[in-house]
Amino acid sequence: MSALKKLIKNLGPGLLFASMAIGTSHLVLSTKAGAQYGWIMIIPIILANVLKYPFFEFGVRYTNITDKTLIEGYLNRGMPYLIFYAIITFITTFTILAALYVVTAGLLINLFQLPHISVSMAAGGLFILISILLILGRYRFLEISLKYVVTILFVALLATTVLVIMNGKVATAPNFIAPPILNELGILFLIGLMGWMPTTVEASSWISLWTVEKFKLSRKKPSLKEALAEFKFGYFITALLAVFFLLIGWYTLYGTQTELSGNAVIFADQLVQIFTNSIGAWAYALIAISAFATMFSTCMTAHDAISRVSVDTLGLLLPKVEGIKKIGIPIAIILLAIINFVVITIFSANMGLLIAIATFVSFVVAPIIGYMNLKNVMSHEIPEIYRPKRNLQILTYTGIVFLSLFSIYYCWMVLF
Repeated sequence: MSALKKLIKNLGPGLLFASMAIGTSHLVLSTKAGAQYGWIMIIPIILANVLKYPFFEFGVRYTNITDKTLIEGYLNRGMPYLIFYAIITFITTFTILAALYVVTAGLLINLFQLPHISVSMAAGGLFILISILLILGRYRFLEISLKYVVTILFVALLATTVLVIMNGKVATAPNFIAPPILNELGILFLIGLMGWMPTTVEASSWISLWTVEKFKLSRKKPSLKEALAEFKFGYFITALLAVFFLLIGWYTLYGTQTELSGNAVIFADQLVQIFTNSIGAWAYALIAISAFATMFSTCMTAHDAISRVSVDTLGLLLPKVEGIKKIGIPIAIILLAIINFVVITIFSANMGLLIAIATFVSFVVAPIIGYMNLKNVMSHEIPEIYRPKRNLQILTYTGIVFLSLFSIYYCWMVLF
C-alpha cells in the first residue's frame, strides 16, 4: 500500500482536529487579524502554530504507544494533574461551545434570512440537531462526514484566496492610520489570537480520545509513524487555512476602516460579503453555505470532544461510580447543550465577550497543559525510542517559556 493510501486510510483524529480548529480561530480571528492589522499578523499566526505543535502531537504519540488517553496519563503523573485539568475543562465547558454555537447561529440566520429569529433560539435549534446526530452517529459519523466537509472547504477557500489575490488589494482610505499592535488593545488581540490558534491547547486530550475511538474501529492499529503522519497532515491543513483567512481579511478589508462587528448576525453578513465582493454576487449562497458548514462541523467536533473529555475525567475522578463511561457520553452531550444554551441566553449572544473569555483562559493555561503533556510522553510509560527527539523537546520548552512570559504579561496588564 502506497504512503498516500495509508494516509487516507488512517485519516481520523487529525482530520477531526482540522475540522474543529477551522472555526472561530480561523473564520473569525484570522480574518479579523488581516482586516485590522494587515499581513504582519502572519507572524503570530505561524508562531502559534509552530510553538504549540508539540503539545498536540504528544496527544497522538502518548495514546498510540500506551493505548491510554492523555487524561489517564495525567492521573498517572499524580492526582493534582488530573484535578487541574478537570478545573480547566469545567471552565471551558461554559465558554468554548457557547462561542462556537453563537457564530454558527449567526451564519444560520444570515444564510436563511431569518431576521425574526434570535441568536439564542437559533443556537438552541443547533444544539438539538447536533446532539441528535452525535448520539445516533457517534465517532464513525463524524469521521466520514468530515472527510467531505474539510475537502470541500479547502478547495473552496483555496479558490477564494487565489481570486482575492488576483483581484488585488482593496484601496486604502485616504485618512487611514495603521492601528498599533503593541498597545493595550493590540496586545489583548494578540493574546486572543494566539490563545486559540490553531485551537486551545487543552484540545490535545481531545485528539487523544479520538485516537482511542479510531483504534476501536480499525482492524489494525496504525504504527506511531503512520499516526503522526495523519496528524501532521491535518495540522498542516489547519495552519495553511489560517493563512488563507488572514490573506482574505488583509486583501479585502485592511485600510478601509471597516470594523468587524461583535454581533453574530452582523458579523456573519460581513464575512459573507467579504467573499462575494471578491468573487461575485453569484457566489453568495455558495459562500454562505460553506461558511456555515465550516462552523457546523466545528460545533460537532468540539461538542463531541468536550463530552468525551468530561466523561473520561469524571470516570477517573470517581472510579467507584459505576457506569459513567457506558451511559455518560449521551448524557454529557445533552447536558452540555443545555448548559451552553443558558450561557448564550445570559450573555445575550455577545459573541465578542464569549470568545474573549474562552481565548484568554486558553492562553493562560496553554504552557501548563503543554508541560503536563511533555511529562506524559517523557514518562516511564513511553519506551525511550518512542519519546520526542531532542529537537522536539527544545521546541516544546521554547513554546512553554514563550507562552508563559506572554501569559504573565497579560495577567500583569489585567491586574495592574
